[in-house]
Amino acid sequence: MKERLKGKEPMTGFVINEIPTGYLFFGDYTKGKLETLSIGDYGKEKNVKADFLGYNKPINGVPNGACKPLTEKWVTTLSSQYGCSMNCTFCDVPKIKFNGNVGFEDLKKQLYNAIELFPQIKYTERLNIHFARMGEPIFNENVFLFSKWLSEHKFKLYEDTGLRVEVIHPVLSTSVPKYKKIEQRLIDWCDIKNYYFNGQAGLQLSINSTSEEQRNKMFRGKQLSLEEIAKIGEKFPVPLSRKYTLNFAYASDFIVDASVLRELFDPEKFMVKITPIHNNIACIENNIKTIEGYESYAPYQQVEDELIKVGFDVLVFVPSFDEENGLVTCGNLVLSGSSIKTKSGKLNIEGVSRNERKIER
Repeated sequence: MKERLKGKEPMTGFVINEIPTGYLFFGDYTKGKLETLSIGDYGKEKNVKADFLGYNKPINGVPNGACKPLTEKWVTTLSSQYGCSMNCTFCDVPKIKFNGNVGFEDLKKQLYNAIELFPQIKYTERLNIHFARMGEPIFNENVFLFSKWLSEHKFKLYEDTGLRVEVIHPVLSTSVPKYKKIEQRLIDWCDIKNYYFNGQAGLQLSINSTSEEQRNKMFRGKQLSLEEIAKIGEKFPVPLSRKYTLNFAYASDFIVDASVLRELFDPEKFMVKITPIHNNIACIENNIKTIEGYESYAPYQQVEDELIKVGFDVLVFVPSFDEENGLVTCGNLVLSGSSIKTKSGKLNIEGVSRNERKIER
């Protein structure tokens, strides 16, 4: 196959897993192995309930099916660290040895590798880049430098990869750890969101529960308290485009008190996102689960209603079993010993044929 990336060696030595939504792959980089995703998206009309966006239908399970064309939306998830030092109880990443931050060039290489896997796609309206596979990205200054580089070098991206992108949308997800640079890093990302990307970037703060006792357990006491996070949030500039996100990976016994959240966070700046907790090894070992969260909207209904009542925009996202079993959701990791369990066959993205996605390795 003709190489898509000019002057780039093929992805020899990489393990490339074809799953219904795209590719999950890993291989050796400067300091060890990194795991990366290059996938499609079902579209909000299938897996999101968000009244403020006009998606009003409760999600009683998301059927497996074809993703939207990559020309409309393409999602990549990059590792920002070799492993992770946070050791959260709901995540498999700490099961592998931590070996520090990913360098600028290896962040770039992960993205270029993700693009290389779909050589027939020459244009996309939206390229989402999530820093959420392995690692706590707030610790890695290269995440910030690389994001700024992307905002200023769309033509370079096209020149190197042959992919023309209308909108690049980076998303930083953080557990908001105790860290001397945490306030400055968060405010720096707000500036990246608002000014480098004119609002087209995301910031997700992992909250998961309004109980500090529960949060201390799930984050091993390495996180800031909600009150500390809220004080930093008061210094955030008014967001352009989508608001800053308070993210709840919601398990059935996690406490979400809308009045506590409203007392601390301004709904004019912050929205709430709710997802089921994922069925990875760590959650099974620690008995963390969202009962019926993949089949019924019932686990989310009361929480959503109460949050809306106090003024928050609320987005509930539920993955399909193909996404969950294909390990594309955060907290899963093939490198940790998890195995892909999807039974729905090969890649299923509109506009991508079997022959076109054949790759050398």
